[in-house]
Amino acid sequence: MESADGQRGRDGGSQRRSPLDVIMSQIRRKRSASDRKPLGRFLSRTLDRTGIPEDGETEGREDKGQSSGFAEAAENERDVGWGRVCVFLQRLGKKADSRSLSLAHCDLTATDLLELATLLQFLPQLEEMDVSWNELIGGCLKALTSHLQHVGGIRTLRLCSCRLNADDTTALGEALSCIPLLEILDLSWNGGIGGGGLQGLLGKLHPPLREIHLVACQLTAADAAALGGIVSALPRLSVLDVSCNPQLTREVDDGGFRELAASLSHAASLTTLRFQACGLTMDCLDTLGGSLRCLPSVRELDLSCNKSLAGGLNRLTLHLAHLTHLESLDLHLCCLTHTDLEALIQVLPSLTALMELDLSSNKEVGGVVHLLVSALPLTQMKRLPLNSCSLTEESFTALALAVPYLHSVDVSWCKVVGGRLALLLDALQPSVVLELRLSSCELSTDDLRHLAAVCRRGCLSSLRVLDLSYNGSVGDDGWSALFSAGGLGSLEDVDLSLRPSTSASCSAWLPALLCALPRLPALARLAVQRWTIGSQDRQQLNHCLRKRNVLLEWDSDIKDETLSFKPTNQESPEE
Repeated sequence: MESADGQRGRDGGSQRRSPLDVIMSQIRRKRSASDRKPLGRFLSRTLDRTGIPEDGETEGREDKGQSSGFAEAAENERDVGWGRVCVFLQRLGKKADSRSLSLAHCDLTATDLLELATLLQFLPQLEEMDVSWNELIGGCLKALTSHLQHVGGIRTLRLCSCRLNADDTTALGEALSCIPLLEILDLSWNGGIGGGGLQGLLGKLHPPLREIHLVACQLTAADAAALGGIVSALPRLSVLDVSCNPQLTREVDDGGFRELAASLSHAASLTTLRFQACGLTMDCLDTLGGSLRCLPSVRELDLSCNKSLAGGLNRLTLHLAHLTHLESLDLHLCCLTHTDLEALIQVLPSLTALMELDLSSNKEVGGVVHLLVSALPLTQMKRLPLNSCSLTEESFTALALAVPYLHSVDVSWCKVVGGRLALLLDALQPSVVLELRLSSCELSTDDLRHLAAVCRRGCLSSLRVLDLSYNGSVGDDGWSALFSAGGLGSLEDVDLSLRPSTSASCSAWLPALLCALPRLPALARLAVQRWTIGSQDRQQLNHCLRKRNVLLEWDSDIKDETLSFKPTNQESPEE
């Protein structure tokens, strides 16, 4: 379409132009607009495909006189900005959401971070931002935080595993005044924060903050002291997770951990406290226990993977009775002694709200299961994992009393299960159990046949996770019977893998699995590592899973676009 001046000239006769001149003028105008190079990644060639106008194209499209929605968007700065946001996210394989921005695992660079920062002004309603697992943005977080004033309504900010350092933490602290409504802050898996980085947050966090996650940040005793000062100023804090920081409790004589533990007594709203793998010692339990007496609202307490607690758990159990709302207690892999377990059993009747108790990977537990079962509020228990607990026949029989109420049953790495699985399965109540983990239990073919019979009765209709890995003693008839039985319509995750040092052919029972796949609509993961398969059978399995988003974990050098392979050769620790 010609410009207005050109139109008047032709109609009025004041300017005589040949048809060729008119056509060439239009070509030159289009070329001049299209040759303008976009600035930044969000002004890429994708704009041409999405129909979102560039600033440089606005003039050309106005000359055309189009009244389409794209021209209207070009006239409205907000619409143009939202279009740029959409293009930026589309390029990263994400969908635009005005309230939630998720860019985790996007391999963002420092340039991308700067580009993202310029787009925040077009997201005034943003409430959640997640840029986790982008390790290339470490050291330049200020490029993003300097624009947080445009998204003052943010309530959740996640920056996990971004290689943040002390300067990044300082930049974040300086920008926190711009997001006073922040409720959840997750800086986990940033080792550079430890060693004094938390100082940049002191006095900067606002009272609405409810959750702090600092998992695996290499926090030291000095950081523990700083964290104690932060916690004391947050009256609404409900979740504190500092797991996987083994140096947190070192140099206890300097008072670092004592200051943190003491500050917890002021966090009256605390409901979740996680100190997994923090190097806790018996002395730590004294200070921590004193604070727990002031925290009756705690519902989850995780002290797992702290082997130095062995022999001193009674220092904590004296105070556990005050946690009347405690629902989950995790003490797995703590090398608990028989004395520790006796002290725990004595306090269990006082924990009337308890629903989850994890004592797995503590070998002494196998000798006191009958006492545990008698002390627990069985009717409300949902999880009681006893994997790697050296179960005996007596303890296995006692566990059967708790099984009817459990949503998750885990007796992996307990050899006593083999040949006795029927005792456990017959105790299951229909549509109650969601997870059944029987890895490395020396199951027999008869055990699998009995499991198949239970499936046919509909007792496992709600089962989502079934782990039968490392049970190479099961014969082909057992596997075939299981898949032919049906009754697993809710199954999402199944693991049939063999040990790394073994292998076997699955040709005998694979037809039964192929026939069962249509009856497994929820299946999302199938692990069959170390099982060998012929090319024809592989093609059949490929055909069955072609249109389904199923993760197939198989030891194979053959890659296929329709299947996702994730070879793994790691073996879980035996008892």
